[in-house]
Amino acid sequence: MRRINILAVFIILLAGCGGKKSNPSPPSSAALIFPDNNAACITGTVVSDAQNTVAFSWHSSANANSYEVDVKNLLTGEITAHTSAQPGLTITLARNTPYSWYVVSKSNAVSVTAKSDTWKFYNSGPGVVSHAPFPATLLTPTFAQNIDASGGQVTLTWDCSDVDNDLASYDVSLGAAATPPLLQSAVANKTLNVNVTSGTIYYWMIVAKDLKGNTSTSDIFQFKVN
Repeated sequence: MRRINILAVFIILLAGCGGKKSNPSPPSSAALIFPDNNAACITGTVVSDAQNTVAFSWHSSANANSYEVDVKNLLTGEITAHTSAQPGLTITLARNTPYSWYVVSKSNAVSVTAKSDTWKFYNSGPGVVSHAPFPATLLTPTFAQNIDASGGQVTLTWDCSDVDNDLASYDVSLGAAATPPLLQSAVANKTLNVNVTSGTIYYWMIVAKDLKGNTSTSDIFQFKVN
């Protein structure tokens, strides 16, 4: 009986020698460096009258083996993805064009990724005296949100920035058509209370204007009023 007990203890101790294996840590979010947020990018190598290169950079992420840089053309809505093993990458872009960008940190050990903040910049080119505002970012209602508007009103909110810091006003379009009609022009603030009807799907967008008459148009969002 004593031998059996000793053997059992030995097996238990042997099984515990390996201990628990720690799970690999996911990558952290990258902190962006350049191009600066809400600024004009005037550096880079000119490729042609229409294009130049921009050197993107960000701080290394903990536990990351690679990075995906997603760059969005804010005029066309086109998004391009670029891969880098280092915290930096040179990308060829259209000149005189506003862009947004963010970095996704990836690890070979886990499937979980981490996304950085999203920054906007204007890739400058020849002949630009003033820059158009960045297209407004629609905040609320969020895309395809269902809203209980018992009071018959919904508050639209958005955000917008401009390289020249000369934003003037906003035109707000809202309606049941996929291309919504103008509801109110020359809105000074980044919020507007609008009347809505239950059981209706609404579409809305914002046209931002600066003091020099430059404009930019946001994406079109939709929401449903219950």
